[in-house]
Amino acid sequence: MTEENQNPISLPRIGDSAPSFTAKTNHGEVSLEDYKGKWLVLFSHPADFTPVCTTEFVAFQEIYPRLRELNTELLGLSIDSNQSHIAWVRNIEENFNIKIEFPVIADLNKEVAQKYGMIHPNESGTEASRAVFVIDDKLTIKAIIYYPLTTGRNMEEIVRLVQALQTTADNQVSTPANWTPGDKVVVPPPASQKEADERANDDSYEVIDWYLAKKEL
Repeated sequence: MTEENQNPISLPRIGDSAPSFTAKTNHGEVSLEDYKGKWLVLFSHPADFTPVCTTEFVAFQEIYPRLRELNTELLGLSIDSNQSHIAWVRNIEENFNIKIEFPVIADLNKEVAQKYGMIHPNESGTEASRAVFVIDDKLTIKAIIYYPLTTGRNMEEIVRLVQALQTTADNQVSTPANWTPGDKVVVPPPASQKEADERANDDSYEVIDWYLAKKEL
């Protein structure tokens, strides 16, 4: 039995409380609890001064104002030093004429990355994967996405995901495939025959079948 199997790491899952941390960033020390009352997109990147990660940081900054309108903050992480983060952010600002406004955790001891399962040894034992955790205002994990080192993330999908999760939280509904704000949402299936019959005759619903109905918010 390998050492890894003897000491398995318990990875966070959707619905779990987000693992607590206090960490150094290029904006000073931050704790997970600092974000209570707001939503948080916590993301990791493999390394500073790398091509794909640089394009992602520019793209994350571009969506940051839209996320803040959704009461959502951004927090990056990599296994690089704080000095590296400072130098890289300055380099991005010089090369792309864009100011990176969100903090980046300097996780040299891998403490936060290990808590969140951001390191995948079969891909890289020394770098964090491209992980995205969406954490709600009560510090509960609502969504997790992983990308390989070679694939940059789609920022529009991250914004859409936050919008969908907040719509679900605020209205107790679900969102169908390819949903975007303004589209109809999916309502829970009826719990009784009577409710199914009533819904079929209710013009406020788009009833496809008894178990699948949509409505406008």
